[in-house]
Amino acid sequence: MFDIYTIIFLALAVFIFLRLRSVLGQRTGRERPPFNPFAARESRPGPVADKPVSDKVVALPTRTTEGAAIKSDEADKPVVERWKGIAAADSAAAKGLDAIVAADPTFDAGHFITGARGAYEMIVTAYAEGDRPTLKNLLARDVYDGFESVIRERETRGEVAETRFVSIDATNLIAAEQRGKTAQLTVRFVSKLVSMTRDKAGAVIDGSADKVTDVTDVWTFARDTTSRDPNWKLVATETGH
Repeated sequence: MFDIYTIIFLALAVFIFLRLRSVLGQRTGRERPPFNPFAARESRPGPVADKPVSDKVVALPTRTTEGAAIKSDEADKPVVERWKGIAAADSAAAKGLDAIVAADPTFDAGHFITGARGAYEMIVTAYAEGDRPTLKNLLARDVYDGFESVIRERETRGEVAETRFVSIDATNLIAAEQRGKTAQLTVRFVSKLVSMTRDKAGAVIDGSADKVTDVTDVWTFARDTTSRDPNWKLVATETGH
């Protein structure tokens, strides 16, 4: 038999459980996914769709309710106009872009460049802040492992990195190719940054809080063109000239 104290404790436990459930909520399958700079903003429902596209979001072509891809108009343009402002006609990059469009008719190079610019700023900032979730969403596994290793070593030493973008002066596509099911695009970023690293005492041990540094990076992004996931992953990095 239950005594009065057992009944009171059971009632209290049920009350606490119900309160926690109301505060914390439940997973419904509709939770907001990690932010993706390559995702289509205009395809999202609600007032957000009416806002102008920022320089961190690329508006990829949407899909119909039946799931069929909406074709971009790149393939229908004359050869000399097709990649104007992005790649020279008959160049290796232009031919690579043609191959990517053949594999994925929804591909829009201009929107990709906009998204890559946003991803570049997000990744550099996340790396400095040690923001692992953001990096994991945008980096291929081996690249993420390299970044995370440096972040972990920095944290072990008690160091803190700080990076601030002054400007991104150029975002240029320098290579494009379709490798089987995978599209690869290489972009050169030219930017101005203020960056420094502080030790555990707060003293600056690398960089400067006042000096603006010119930085050139060459990054390669890849995506499976047979996938419905619009997210491109950073698969390679190098310092440019």
